[in-house]
Amino acid sequence: MLVTRGLQMQKEIRSVYFDSDLNIEAYSFKGIAQKFPNHFHDYYVIGFIEKGKRYLSCKNKSYNVGPGDLTIFNPNDNHTCEQIDNKTLDYRCINIQLDVMKKITFEITNKEYIPYFTENVLFNNELVDSLQELHRMIMQEETDFKKEEILLFIMEQLITEYSDGSSSVNLQEPNTEINTICEFLRNNYTKNITLNELSTLTGVSKYHLLRSFTKQKGISPYSYLEAIRINEAKKFLEQGNSPLEVALKTGFTDQSHFTNFFKKFIGLTPKQYMKVFIDRDEEKINEK
Repeated sequence: MLVTRGLQMQKEIRSVYFDSDLNIEAYSFKGIAQKFPNHFHDYYVIGFIEKGKRYLSCKNKSYNVGPGDLTIFNPNDNHTCEQIDNKTLDYRCINIQLDVMKKITFEITNKEYIPYFTENVLFNNELVDSLQELHRMIMQEETDFKKEEILLFIMEQLITEYSDGSSSVNLQEPNTEINTICEFLRNNYTKNITLNELSTLTGVSKYHLLRSFTKQKGISPYSYLEAIRINEAKKFLEQGNSPLEVALKTGFTDQSHFTNFFKKFIGLTPKQYMKVFIDRDEEKINEK
């Protein structure tokens, strides 16, 4: 029996574009209804909602976010989110890598450091309009220097008003046991790791390890491992590796498992994400 969902159902559109002028990514999710599990990124994410409402939990704090609110995630800020009332969501964001943020910060402050933003949600913030304009210019592949001008004005206000100048994302470190686990997971993410290994590595019980790690990082050890695998997978896809190759390089059992997992965290399939960088490289070749 065929079941329809009604005429009011909005078509889901997921888009991503890499701006080679600014060296940042722009994501556009329209009409999505997806819960993103607890995870983190190794880059900054600055975003806003155009339509709908979103429940957000970040670093063990909860928020209801809607149009007009700005969200900021530092690298390693654990967060989970989903739309409210089972309604679809239109969401936009830009992603800024650490090295790019460092250059932007130096341009603005004449100091070499990586800012740590102290607020994850800025309610009813005036910068949303500017970010919306910047996002539109990136997605429409505009080349005017106005694009960089808007980015610098946005970042100037965020850095001067909402970041801790005496702190850096690299300094937000937990205790030695947790550091040891994090380093081990980063160095062995392609392997089949067991909780017994982590317990032996730190000399503490599995239960104490789980409680201590989750309390300090805001995310369980396995979820931390999942986030590492996804972040590494993105890098391999950007280099042109096929989804099958990336699945094998990042510890997944097969391509199907990897594809489902990647979309759950990133909101795009590996092929969709890889295509962005293939198109970018082809554009560079055609320009020569």
